Amino acid sequence: MELKILISRQEIAERVAALGTEITRDFAQESVVLVGVLKGAAIFLSDLARQVQVNATFDFIGVSSYGARPNPAEELQHGWDSTGEVRLTKDLDQPIADKNVILVEDILDTGLTLTYLKNNLLARKPRTLRLAALLDKPSRRKMPIRADYTGFTIPDEFVVGYGLDYAELYRNLPDICIIPRE
Repeated sequence: MELKILISRQEIAERVAALGTEITRDFAQESVVLVGVLKGAAIFLSDLARQVQVNATFDFIGVSSYGARPNPAEELQHGWDSTGEVRLTKDLDQPIADKNVILVEDILDTGLTLTYLKNNLLARKPRTLRLAALLDKPSRRKMPIRADYTGFTIPDEFVVGYGLDYAELYRNLPDICIIPRE
């Protein structure tokens, strides 16, 4: 399978540094809790955390979408839309009440998962809740949600690398690549 680089590791590094600068400016003299959505956001969160120049801790949350997922080849060819029902598979390890929280996600796609997580976290009464997404794919949006910090807006392509996977493969690639559908 021939992968095509969509966003290079250098472009990613530069944009993550810029996002870190924005977060540092927005939360000057305050602390933040970076909450990464497993598994895809782990690499983005670790790089982002090193660019944020305020006191930052991090935690992770895991979710799963209901609905019969097609086999990898069918998903690549035709995509996959969950039913919109999301369930928690791993909860936070610490309370977030009255804390500045930044929910860190690899890709904002349909918006179903991030809407669920945003509502779940808001119920815990954080001081602030912001959303950071490395990638935004607005053409697939089903819920009206947007990130406060966005790395790159991308077309409707199947992408892997830098934490994103295809059947659990390619997460470790340093670039974000397109897997051709044909």
